[in-house]
Amino acid sequence: AKWGNITAATAHEAMGRRGAVHSAIKPIGAGMRVVGPAVTCVCAPGDNLSLHVAMRVAQPGDVLVCDAGGYTEQGLFGDVMATSAQVKGIAGLVVHGGVRDVATIRKMEFPVFSSSICMRGTVKETLGPVNGPIVLGGIRVNPGDLVIADDDGVCIVPLEEIDAVYENALILEEKEEGFRANFTPTVTTWEL
Repeated sequence: AKWGNITAATAHEAMGRRGAVHSAIKPIGAGMRVVGPAVTCVCAPGDNLSLHVAMRVAQPGDVLVCDAGGYTEQGLFGDVMATSAQVKGIAGLVVHGGVRDVATIRKMEFPVFSSSICMRGTVKETLGPVNGPIVLGGIRVNPGDLVIADDDGVCIVPLEEIDAVYENALILEEKEEGFRANFTPTVTTWEL
């Protein structure tokens, strides 16, 4: 809860400009935001079996983080899965791959961040790793790492760095608020 007002960009800056996943992974709707611990999985192209398993093991407040290899010609998560995840209390989904049924998911206000939208469905045949280390959009994600995702993108904060990054983020926010308070018609970012 204490991370509620800290943006993905602020967390990224507070961590020494680390943790930002590839910019292709974006919210499916403006204003979406999710913060929570990662439950990870890897899906083979055109298959979403591992994501179903990850949903099964996830706890309320967790964020599903799925490496689908950047395969964009699939919709491995849709409104039925979003409904199941929302009922279970899962906080959201971040996937390097495609999703579908986005109009309904937006209405549900279930936060989904993906690298594509595609109507093509998937099969449930190949079980990949679930809740182990993965690489998502160029960033290593371990189960329990903190996921912060908003309109600016997705940032992963390693579990062992959470406290330090949080403190740095508060300092950074205070510093930036000081900057904003000091701007005048003659004092710009150049002077500060």
